[in-house]
Amino acid sequence: MEFKQLECFIEVTRTGNFTSAAQNLFITQPALSRIIKSLEDELGTPLFIRTRKKMIETDAGRILKKHALQIEKQLKLLNSELDNMLMLKKKNVRIGLPTITNSFFFSQLIASFHQEYPEVTFQLEEDGSKRIEEKIVNDLLDFGVVVLSEENDLFDRYMFVKEKLKLVVPSSHRLAEKQEVPLHELKNESFIMFNREFELRNLIISACREAGFQPIIISETSQLEFIQELVANDIGITLLPESTCLELKNDFKAINVTNPAIEWNLALIWKKDSNLSQVVDEFIRFAKIKLSTANRYYDL
Repeated sequence: MEFKQLECFIEVTRTGNFTSAAQNLFITQPALSRIIKSLEDELGTPLFIRTRKKMIETDAGRILKKHALQIEKQLKLLNSELDNMLMLKKKNVRIGLPTITNSFFFSQLIASFHQEYPEVTFQLEEDGSKRIEEKIVNDLLDFGVVVLSEENDLFDRYMFVKEKLKLVVPSSHRLAEKQEVPLHELKNESFIMFNREFELRNLIISACREAGFQPIIISETSQLEFIQELVANDIGITLLPESTCLELKNDFKAINVTNPAIEWNLALIWKKDSNLSQVVDEFIRFAKIKLSTANRYYDL
């Protein structure tokens, strides 16, 4: 018995007649009849009762149909897994990263994965959380790292960073010697912020409103380096995650913010219910292990 015979048999059961089945299989009706006859001869029993309107399976036909459908399903799974295995050797992984994340950590993560799967290539795109989410929805990225704001039913996620924002000022600033600053004390300060594509901006604005004021924003940018330059030149102040503050130069001061403290949570996200390729699924599994065992997200 060959799978081609089973394929023809299944199509006849689906259509109920030889004419439609032959058309769907792109073969002639006499050829299909010969294939079914050879299958019946091999099994030693009729598979169909031929009526004027349609083909009706015999008891033997119903038994064969049940097993043939299982064989068809398993063969499709086999082909899918083999395709994914081959894709794993040559797949390009597209990752979205917010500008503010620590590049050293992700370079180490990718390097570790590359050691196990040297054929996999990476496309890295830096952008704000909102744009990263949009690109994942539109299948322009496989997954990304974003600042969490609220639950989104479009994505599955794995949160791996939970820390607070700190006030960043130049060492000459009036607040530079303080250990902590209530957020409302920044009411009259000029803020340097990331642009509207960054969820960090929304977190800060929402917290300021909770503290009773609308922040005075004098500059917005997508570049962390430009924010640092403006703050260094005493153009304004900014708020950055604790881990980012650790990388700042000595001429900056990072100060705890209270009333309210502002949480900054990072998560790896990917499209929910998406048919992920094996390489993307494997990278997510790999990243979860690395992220869960790291003492801090920027330190493998």
